[in-house]
Amino acid sequence: MTMTPPPIAKVRRTFDQPEAPDAPAAVALAVAVSRLVDRAPAGGRVAITVGSRGIAGIVEIARATVDAVRGLGFQPFVVAAMGSHGGGTADGQRSLLAELGVTERTVGCEVRCEMDTVVMGTNSLGLPIHFDRNAFEADGIVLLNRIKPHTSFTGDYESGLLKMLTIGLGKREGAAQVHKLGLDGLRRILPEVGAFLLRKTPVAVGLAILENASEHTAKIVAVEPEDLLAVEPALLAEARALMARLPFDQIDVLIVGELGKNYSGTGLDPNVIGRQRVETMPDPPSPSITRLAVLDVSVESRGNALGVGLADLTTDRLVRAIDPTPIHVNCFTSNFLTRARVPLAMPTDRDVLAACLDTCWRIDPNDARMVVIPNTLELTTLWVTRPLQAEVDAHPELTFETDFLPFPFNAVDNIEQERLFPESLRGRRASPPRV
Repeated sequence: MTMTPPPIAKVRRTFDQPEAPDAPAAVALAVAVSRLVDRAPAGGRVAITVGSRGIAGIVEIARATVDAVRGLGFQPFVVAAMGSHGGGTADGQRSLLAELGVTERTVGCEVRCEMDTVVMGTNSLGLPIHFDRNAFEADGIVLLNRIKPHTSFTGDYESGLLKMLTIGLGKREGAAQVHKLGLDGLRRILPEVGAFLLRKTPVAVGLAILENASEHTAKIVAVEPEDLLAVEPALLAEARALMARLPFDQIDVLIVGELGKNYSGTGLDPNVIGRQRVETMPDPPSPSITRLAVLDVSVESRGNALGVGLADLTTDRLVRAIDPTPIHVNCFTSNFLTRARVPLAMPTDRDVLAACLDTCWRIDPNDARMVVIPNTLELTTLWVTRPLQAEVDAHPELTFETDFLPFPFNAVDNIEQERLFPESLRGRRASPPRV
């Protein structure tokens, strides 16, 4: 396919949202005002949870938590709390933490990643409730996690402290049990098991991180364990209002540079693209996207291309990069299978664009409402075609930064994503800062 795609223009989006000027200081204050000292014995060992998601400034936040806990006279250690991620192995989870920058050297304490669990009891279905042994044997637990909308379901408790407690610290077995009933399990069993674990484990405090649409820390809140079930839904609603979304309700073609577990638990965030692809669950009403393509899987995902099934088209090179093992672990743990289906693949990016434009239900490709983004997390910069010009001009948060320009293809007809998005993770990866 040798067609020339329509020109695109760069658009900048600015958000007027809260932002914590000093996240480590916010952590220190949250720990100081909590009742941690009343809940753990003096000098006791305190487990601090860190998961696999790409939380902004996670190294600084984790280190500040370690320092604050140590400053109160406790012996802190970090425990990997990410369910079945990292292939469901200790080495895999340690590697994931290291890729986030979380190591014993950077956080200043021991990092425990063993997958051993204790069985705390059974849930209402008679299934065993697993819990991380390192955390259970600690004198106190600090639940450190971001609260945000989940990528697979909606409910009072989605991604946050309760999910970290039940699924993250449940390790592979615990995650599998909560997911056993699919959506019903997440909506019903997750809060049930979470309430049980709050009573039966040494949870001393929760540190809830909220991020704004620019992926910066908006606030950090200390949540006492007895208040967690009542407080988290309100924090989730606040996080939902803050999250970044595409600024258009209807898009003919959406091109996503790369998917990845570092951008979303499902590779492509369904809250952004308006596609759930979960058995029995309807898609969100907006945005409505006729044709969606993804070009690459991030190197940080190490071949875990979960979420590729949310796209209609992809590239041969993404398919070649897929490692089936972590996808199998994810899918058979979550019981959501459709997101792993491989879509139609094309040899080059130019071929993908041509196929999108040819099948997006527009007679003239120049009439296509096309948007290009680097991934579904970094949404402050996007490129659009001319049919979206009027909507950009009318939107108070959007500003054109360039005229309409040709797509930057390299010699083998692939898009030079680093030129389109130099500020993205991929752009920074290609041009690391000088020391």
